[in-house]
Order: sequence, then C-alpha cells, then structure tokens
Amino acid sequence: WGLELSQQRFVWVVRPPVDGSASCEYLTVNSDEPRDGTPEYLPEEFVSRTQERGLVVDSWAPQVEILAHKAVGGFLTHCGWNSILESVVSGVPMIAWPLFAEQMMNATLLNEELGIAVRAEKLPSEEVISRAEIKALVRRIMVEEEVCEMREK
Repeated sequence: WGLELSQQRFVWVVRPPVDGSASCEYLTVNSDEPRDGTPEYLPEEFVSRTQERGLVVDSWAPQVEILAHKAVGGFLTHCGWNSILESVVSGVPMIAWPLFAEQMMNATLLNEELGIAVRAEKLPSEEVISRAEIKALVRRIMVEEEVCEMREK
C-alpha cells in the first residue's frame, strides 16, 4: 500500500465500505485466516506492519482536533468544503482526493489556484491510483521542499 511504502507516520481514519458499493470492491480481502486487528477491508497484517509509525482508526475521530495538532504534516481529503476549511485553518497541506460533485472543482482550486494541495494525475473515481503514486503524493506533502511553501500559504 502506498501509505505504508511512504514510510511516514500517520493516523488513518478509514470507514468500512458500504456493502454493495462499487467503490469498495477493490478493498475486499477474501481471507478466513485470523487477523491482527486489521479491519477485513484493509490488506492482511497492515496494522502489525505499520504499528510502529501509524494508527488505523476504523470509527469516528475528532478531525478538527487531529488537524490542529502540531505533529500533523498532511491530510488526505475528499475535498468537501468543511474538511478543506478545517485543514486551511490549521495550516495543513492536503492530498486532494475528490469523489463527486463540487469536490472536483474544489480539488482544482486547492491544487492549481491556491497551491495548498497535491493530487493524483487521474481522478480516484475514474482509475485506481497506484501504490507508487500514493507513496509519492504522501512524501510530497510530508518531506519534500514544496511543503514549506504550502504551509505558508
């Protein structure tokens, strides 16, 4: 997984896919083996492989408080307006991951006009984004030089 390959510390708040949703098909892991606490819709042993540098939260989490923490280096967002404002107020650079409706336009604004977000070459709703590209996006907002400029904006 790209997040794991990035070798960056993380808090990943991830909701379970809705049964029957086309967008959850590629997340399904078919295994009857015992798991390490990794939710069934994530890769096997993801939690144990990343436990030294990451935390997976499979329920609600206080987004505003998390974004306001000084240790947060970046935020992958669906580009809903509330999430954008919460990130901007906290000075946190974003990975724009629009899903539908005005989120596409919001992602373009964040990336091309304001320069406070990076985004995949293709829309996540149109094509599965590769692990390598996710790794690169995470590293861009966490360790690359351009992140300082994004934070200042």
